[in-house]
Amino acid sequence: MSSPTTPRSPLWRRPFLVVREDGRAWLIISATTYGLLALGFVIGVLFPALPAARATTLEGDGTGDLVTAVASSAPLFALVIFAVNVLRLSLVTIVVPSLIVPFAGLVLFAYWLVETGITLVQTTPVGWVAMIPHSLTVLIELQAYALLALGVFLLGRDWLRPTRVGAPTRRAAYLGALRRLGILSLPALVLLVVGAVWEAYSLRYLVFPLSEVLL
Repeated sequence: MSSPTTPRSPLWRRPFLVVREDGRAWLIISATTYGLLALGFVIGVLFPALPAARATTLEGDGTGDLVTAVASSAPLFALVIFAVNVLRLSLVTIVVPSLIVPFAGLVLFAYWLVETGITLVQTTPVGWVAMIPHSLTVLIELQAYALLALGVFLLGRDWLRPTRVGAPTRRAAYLGALRRLGILSLPALVLLVVGAVWEAYSLRYLVFPLSEVLL
């Protein structure tokens, strides 16, 4: 089988090859990703003051005002969601710290997952209705982040143990793992596009009809 980073492998197949080569790591990271979010959600349910405090923080830092300003236009809303997910979450939280310190992005990502799980606990009936379509958004976007987390895990692992991948130097191992991270970023970006479009349009057009039926 050709290496996923060689030109002989079609571009669309390379992410699947990377995942298959490290399938156990991908399964563990995916399960941990959803598990930490669920843990945060349970904490939020058990301690209602925490999600209320998170809601106040989001209002105070301007997040609520930004959502209100762009939510009337679904395409603009989707673009903003995509930009935030790529820049703040994918790059700043997961990828960039791991390029400097091995596995640093995984620690930040784990913290974000628990905090986000707490934030997902709703305080109003309409908020719980919104969680019905938003649950699909969560599934899609978390898988994108899990793929990036796999990439930075491979980067840190190969960087610290270059002999594991047969690399003569740490630099060679780092560059090889960086290429795999780039390959995994392709399906991650596709999932983030799908997630942003679904989130924007579902929250814009589905929440009110669902509220009319369920409340």
